[in-house]
Amino acid sequence: MQKTLFLLLLSLTVFSCTPSKNTTPPLVFCAENTCPDYPPIPLPSFNDLGEQPTLPNPFAWETADGLCLSYNDWHQRRSEILQQIMHYETGQKPIVPRDSIEASLDGDTLRVIVHNNGEVLPLSAVISYPQGNGPFPAVIGIGWPYGSLPKDIFGQRKVAGIAFNFTQVMSHTQQRGNEPFNKLYPNQPEIGAYSAWPWGVSRIIDGLEIVGAASRIDLQHLGVTGCSFAGKMALYTGAFDERIALTIAQEPGGGGAAAWRVSETLGEVETIGRTNYAWFLESMKIFSENINKLPFDQHELVALIAPRAVLILGNPDYEWMAEEANFVSCNAARKVWERFGIEDRMGFSIVGGHGHCQLPDSQLPEVCAFVDKFLLGKQANTIILKDSLHCNVDLDKWMPWASNK
Repeated sequence: MQKTLFLLLLSLTVFSCTPSKNTTPPLVFCAENTCPDYPPIPLPSFNDLGEQPTLPNPFAWETADGLCLSYNDWHQRRSEILQQIMHYETGQKPIVPRDSIEASLDGDTLRVIVHNNGEVLPLSAVISYPQGNGPFPAVIGIGWPYGSLPKDIFGQRKVAGIAFNFTQVMSHTQQRGNEPFNKLYPNQPEIGAYSAWPWGVSRIIDGLEIVGAASRIDLQHLGVTGCSFAGKMALYTGAFDERIALTIAQEPGGGGAAAWRVSETLGEVETIGRTNYAWFLESMKIFSENINKLPFDQHELVALIAPRAVLILGNPDYEWMAEEANFVSCNAARKVWERFGIEDRMGFSIVGGHGHCQLPDSQLPEVCAFVDKFLLGKQANTIILKDSLHCNVDLDKWMPWASNK
């Protein structure tokens, strides 16, 4: 009886459908979004926004005085950040009723059909299974079953890989209003790819839930990964879908984890004025006139993943990646995990000496540790804060609230 009760309590800590009132926040949730019903916040026009030269405080309420310092309140604060990012940066990720989705398995291929507006959008995802009967933890890889990470990391651990073909939703450089996504949502031609693509990944997860045990996938242990523009995609996907237990964003660069405000002070890097606007709302470009009016920054995108796990991998050999901005942003975002006593769930490693999207040997143990701990439930050291190039960066300049909190 005591053993049964222990296992029940453990499962509630690991997998929850609602924000937890437990001491230890859950590792993953069974809902795409656990904060859909919190009240809307004011979303002023550009001219009516105030200026904030440092990174906004991720704990500061938009609709009330004071700070969100309790995990029990985090999902409401998370709702505020989510509203800002979708309003100013990516566009709204549509909500899809479950009865609008069909799913089936065709051998090792998951097939999903989404209905809306009298139209259908078919999706397919090939699943690479390890040997055995499962259920297997799985990684959704952007483009390939494991993204740009070595497949041996996952194959040796009996982790399945699910390849997300993002072009089935929207092309790399969308033609606004003329993408497969727009057939279902013709009234959202302005949407950025970084809402549309995560929408597609969420429908793959819906499909796995619909086919159930036949998928042989352990839905409590799903990860997502990608590199470069796909690293950004993985980051937005993990931030927007709480059913993902582990996000590994490899070299996401500007528009990913790198703080827009910090990037503006650097050299030849991806800034708001120099990014690919097929990926974002065209209207976001106005913030290139005054970045300090942006009411959030990318550290808060990363923070949306809390209390779940995230590992961000950087590569300072490529100036365009804005790794100093990534370093500042990761440190700022990590304060959320630290506040809730779960800092082992957020790590970053910024290491050079290798090609773009080519994992070096020095980062291999770090990726393995996060996979072991958050997809396999094993003990592993995931306190990873690696960056030898930016140790002299003045973090207090960018996040004065961190020392004042």
